[in-house]
Amino acid sequence: MRIGLTMLLLLAAATAQGADVDVVGLFPGKAAIVAVDGAAPRSIAIGESVAGQKLVAVDGNGATFLVDGHRQTVAMGSYLSHAVTDRAKAIVGADARGQFMTDGTVNGTGIRFLVDTGATLVMLSSTDAARLGVSYRQAPVAITATANGTVQYRMVKLDRIKVGNVELTNVDAGVLDDYTGPALLGMSFLSRTEVSRDGAYMVLTRRF
Repeated sequence: MRIGLTMLLLLAAATAQGADVDVVGLFPGKAAIVAVDGAAPRSIAIGESVAGQKLVAVDGNGATFLVDGHRQTVAMGSYLSHAVTDRAKAIVGADARGQFMTDGTVNGTGIRFLVDTGATLVMLSSTDAARLGVSYRQAPVAITATANGTVQYRMVKLDRIKVGNVELTNVDAGVLDDYTGPALLGMSFLSRTEVSRDGAYMVLTRRF
């Protein structure tokens, strides 16, 4: 797996002095890749500070910061904050083809998504739906237009989808019988976030 995508498998956040510090990548024993308040990610080495917090250690489990004299580790899937108001977010990186791919979960089970702002719904293949335990065979049938013409899909509702620190419930989705591509993270999820773009990174911030 390319290093850019590997780094983005680890997404967490800590808040320091009113700033959100998202840890989007790790180089164990050396450095962490962080984004402050949604800005473009940058590398900080062990011993350096960001938003008033000193990075003191990095290993395969997370980045450890010195916060108010105490060590706090930002680990995969965790979210540390001292702010009064927080909004969960996810940072997604583009691959070599410019596609935004990210790991997430559906009802607690892992899945890889392609972020697709042109898709009305979250879309799953029937293979993925079966693996995730989504009951779809008796669900209502609908039709959607694609680049290859119109296709039928089953209309379902997913209990929980989580990408990074953004977890949404009761998300409308579709299941495609003859589809073999990646799951599509469509607008039924994305419309409930603020989507911003900064170069090769996309930031999803939960609205509600």
